[in-house]
Amino acid sequence: MLYTASLYMALAVFAVGVLFKVSTWFRYNLETGREDTAVSKRIAAAVSGVLSTIFSAKALPLIKVFILDVVLQYRVLREDFLRWLMHICIYAGFMLLLLMHALDKIITASLFPEYYSTVNPFFFLRDFFGVMVFVGLGIAVYRRVVLKVPRLKTDAMDIYAMVILAVVMVSGFLLEGTKITSYTAYEDMVADYAGTDDEEELEALESVWVQKFSVVSPNAKGPFEEDIIEQGLEIHEGSCAGCHSSPQWAFGGFLTAKALSPIALSLDKVNFSEFLWTVHFLACFVGLAYLPFSKLFHIIATPISLLSNAVMEREESDPSNITTRQVMELDACTRCHTCSLNCSVAVSFEEILNSNILPSFKIKELKAIAKENRLSKQELMRINEGLFLCTNCYRCTTVCPSGINLQDLWFNTREALLGKEYPEPTLLSTLSYHRGLNQYRIKTDGYERSVKQARQAVVDESKLIDINETISDAAMDPGLKTRLASSLPGDTSNYCFACTTCTVSCPVVRNFDNPLESLGMLPHQMIRAANLGLGDIIFDSNMLWSCLGCYACQDNCPQGVQIADVFYELKNLAMERAKERTISA
Repeated sequence: MLYTASLYMALAVFAVGVLFKVSTWFRYNLETGREDTAVSKRIAAAVSGVLSTIFSAKALPLIKVFILDVVLQYRVLREDFLRWLMHICIYAGFMLLLLMHALDKIITASLFPEYYSTVNPFFFLRDFFGVMVFVGLGIAVYRRVVLKVPRLKTDAMDIYAMVILAVVMVSGFLLEGTKITSYTAYEDMVADYAGTDDEEELEALESVWVQKFSVVSPNAKGPFEEDIIEQGLEIHEGSCAGCHSSPQWAFGGFLTAKALSPIALSLDKVNFSEFLWTVHFLACFVGLAYLPFSKLFHIIATPISLLSNAVMEREESDPSNITTRQVMELDACTRCHTCSLNCSVAVSFEEILNSNILPSFKIKELKAIAKENRLSKQELMRINEGLFLCTNCYRCTTVCPSGINLQDLWFNTREALLGKEYPEPTLLSTLSYHRGLNQYRIKTDGYERSVKQARQAVVDESKLIDINETISDAAMDPGLKTRLASSLPGDTSNYCFACTTCTVSCPVVRNFDNPLESLGMLPHQMIRAANLGLGDIIFDSNMLWSCLGCYACQDNCPQGVQIADVFYELKNLAMERAKERTISA
């Protein structure tokens, strides 16, 4: 009764935890403009979407994805066989143990009326599933400690997941081993099920259990005579055979029992099996109760992510469902780091040392943003830097075994931060090209406003010198000249004699009727200003930030001045200054 009550309490805590986590999918958001969408509306949209999908042609793709990606985990296999084997062993072993063993009174006993935990195939399968989890945990440790997979970071949540599973498995096998050898457990069984009180028959039955079932008895010691064993087997067949298979079928517990045999009587005297049962139950209880709030929750969220992404399209799906799906995807991440292994800009992590550059590390920060947790200006700056350094190559989305549309997550988080008027100077670089192509997904004034904010962040402390007026020596910055002279492209700027070939060949200049008024400066003027160290007027000009990086100016320069590369140097210098101001603010 205690076990049953405790089991129901653990399930209740688990259910409450799952409901709470699922509720966050409808309460939080990563999309600007949907902050005021009612939770009830999002829930209604989700229910409607699920029902319309089930009763449509989209049900067939769902079945395919469920079999291939959820059950067989083909996406993981496609990337790495060893990781697939690890995942299958832990996921399948854990789930089957949960359903067949932990919930045996609810599920297994209902499906199999003749069920006993100590008869085959259940006796064998319990140990087989437990060994599967052990194998998976062994592979997980091997990948992290021996192989040291690049960009695979082991954090506190990974350690918790491995430790809680290890404690459950180890205590389970030890418990099974001590029960096999326990003389007290044998006596309780005899008292409940033996159909005889005859001392001679009971001694014969005990001899059988010592010899064939590995019970360690303080009284009976082998070897035993054949006639005693035959007599004991007859009693066993009449009393115990129906609910006890040979312990050798439970190979994990049987090997543990053999190892514990020398100290079995001592362990039995202190009722060690009860202690192990308490440890095993508490580990299961804690693991089950905390599962919705740990990394292990992905065993629920990941299948939902795979199924929803298989049938949802941004252009066709209800916008509320897109918002809900994106929050859910944050929980679906397994932190496998496959995205980081395939990231196009991950190599820059070695130089910049911002973990938010790596896709798998962004997810944790995105959760904080979705929950509207208070983050410092420096934390937001690091998140933004990681988001805008993304080249939008979609490789992370393509390889994600959880089916998460990572590219959409990055895009919406960028817009959420920009919508809060947090400027990002990187927005002015050509890396914002993807954002320009997706202007239709941004509010009418959102695109231009955020570009102006980024521009203002760069030129915030510029002296705003009028290029048409006489410029004093005080406006010249020797540091700018030194910076340019230290690089090969920058050093070529000294060859410029303002022939205006770069200006004539520039497509940006040709786009305006009055380019000097619209752009502030022309390309040849910017090179001359750079040679003079006039950074303020360069950073404040539209020309620097309107440059397409097409290299037409550089290709046509008769002096070999690397004009486009000099512009990149100037942009980087301007953004470094803005970054320093943000950190010190």
